[in-house]
Amino acid sequence: MVRFRDVGLRYGDGREPWALRHVGFALEDGSFTWLLGPSGAGKSSLLRLMHLSLRATEGEVEVLGQDPALLPRRALPALRRRIGVVFQDYRLLPHLTVFENAALPLRIQGVTEARLRADVEEMLRWVGLGERLEDRPQALSGGEQQRLAIARAVVGRPALLLADEPTGNLDEAQARRMIALLREMHRMGSTVVVATHSDALVEENPAPALRLDTGRLESHG
Repeated sequence: MVRFRDVGLRYGDGREPWALRHVGFALEDGSFTWLLGPSGAGKSSLLRLMHLSLRATEGEVEVLGQDPALLPRRALPALRRRIGVVFQDYRLLPHLTVFENAALPLRIQGVTEARLRADVEEMLRWVGLGERLEDRPQALSGGEQQRLAIARAVVGRPALLLADEPTGNLDEAQARRMIALLREMHRMGSTVVVATHSDALVEENPAPALRLDTGRLESHG
């Protein structure tokens, strides 16, 4: 369950404009939801609250049944490990190979080497990087880096999967493939939230949507 109750977010010392204001909604476990709105609407800020890199300025946020504001600091890493995130800027580690970047979530979870290798290689084949295991991220194109970021986010079968414009640097065929992967994660039980500007993807994959504009929730459904 993800639930926001009258949530507001303000950056800096409190004198900046509100990034989000009076946002309230609930996402059921195992749901798939589009996150829509123009640039500057607050989509990335909303996702950052969901993956616990920010705390709300006001209101209540519940993620996977937990209120992070009430948890002791030592409990947050375990909750974050249940959340997969595809960032707009990829956040790949340049000193690690493609394989090791994708394997990182499983290593943090303590997965055995045999299972880790099988799961990572399968996921990299799925995203079209099965022949690039030993390359470094800087040797990949922008679209390949995006696909690696998606593989890393989903390889651990997260309970909550958040994707911020995951198809932004992909061609049409690759974009459809990535949405198919996110849909498969949804079918396997993950709660999935995907921010996008692509009306075509939304039309091809109907699902409930959160629509933001200037930091306010315009609609949910």
